[in-house]
Amino acid sequence: MDIQTGQVVRAVGPMESLEKQLSCPICLEMFTKPVVILPCQHNLCRGCAYDLYDSRNPYHFSGGIFRCPTCRFEVVLDRHGVYGLQRNLLVENIIDIYKQQLENSGGDGLELPLKAKDTKAPMCQEHADEHINIYCISCQVPTCSMCKVFGQHKDCKVSTLKSVYETQKAELQNSTELLAASNNSVQAMLVQMEDICKAVEVNSQLQKQRLGEKFDLLYAVMEERKSYLLDQITQEQDEKTAVVQSLIQQYKEQLEASSKLMDQAKQNFDNSNIAEFLINAKKLIAEAKDTAKLSQLQRPELGFERMDHLTLFTEEAEAMLAKMDFGADDEEEVEEEEYDVAEGEEEE
Repeated sequence: MDIQTGQVVRAVGPMESLEKQLSCPICLEMFTKPVVILPCQHNLCRGCAYDLYDSRNPYHFSGGIFRCPTCRFEVVLDRHGVYGLQRNLLVENIIDIYKQQLENSGGDGLELPLKAKDTKAPMCQEHADEHINIYCISCQVPTCSMCKVFGQHKDCKVSTLKSVYETQKAELQNSTELLAASNNSVQAMLVQMEDICKAVEVNSQLQKQRLGEKFDLLYAVMEERKSYLLDQITQEQDEKTAVVQSLIQQYKEQLEASSKLMDQAKQNFDNSNIAEFLINAKKLIAEAKDTAKLSQLQRPELGFERMDHLTLFTEEAEAMLAKMDFGADDEEEVEEEEYDVAEGEEEE
């Protein structure tokens, strides 16, 4: 009896001790062949080793690492995975001998209590003395043998707990793998979304820079055109001014010549010598007539001073600039392609 708990402690027999040594530390049941031995000399069912390795290696890379569940030793696998681990034939032979002894002895005094008969196993609510040891497939609940024979599950389809356990364990494993794959997909999508945000920011800055360069180019073109048109106005101003200045000079010379003749004529009027007056008068009359004829100089044509023809009309350019938008070139190209297709159809 255990003094602290007050419970009777049953002595562990040699066969129970042997079965404990032959139990897998993962599934807690007797090793299922083939049995593999790890570098740390601990043993595992190869199926359990594969499950352990597969849970650490969701992407199924060649080779890998997992830790021994008994001593936490780091096991490094080659490209063959768990199939590259060496089989423990000695343990497998011992298991065969042990099972043969159980069969020969009929299980008397050798069989350990099954998990379904373990004192910690749940008891049937309908039959207090019966452990839950079978699974009702129809009702999807675990139950006991008495419920199947005499109880509410007698007409139901049942199976062993272990087979259902293996099936649901495999389904849970698949569901977990699907969930892990889904999580990986979501994680990858999150990374992709973050990359898209960064790309949007970078592309936005690039397009802003390009837009600034385009407008700077437009400013430069407009400034150049403005300078060219101003030069044209200045050139015509200079040409017209030169023409007018030339006429002004001619009129000044004419006026000076006329004034000079008038002075000479006045002096000749004051001359008392008739003979000399007549000699000078004839000459002055001829020069006066010639000068009067020259007074009919060329004049600028009507409206010569106007510069209206150099007016710049910017309405179309203003309308075009007001409609300037992104993708305008692409739309024009699409319209041109549609127009070309329509023309081709008409020709056919």
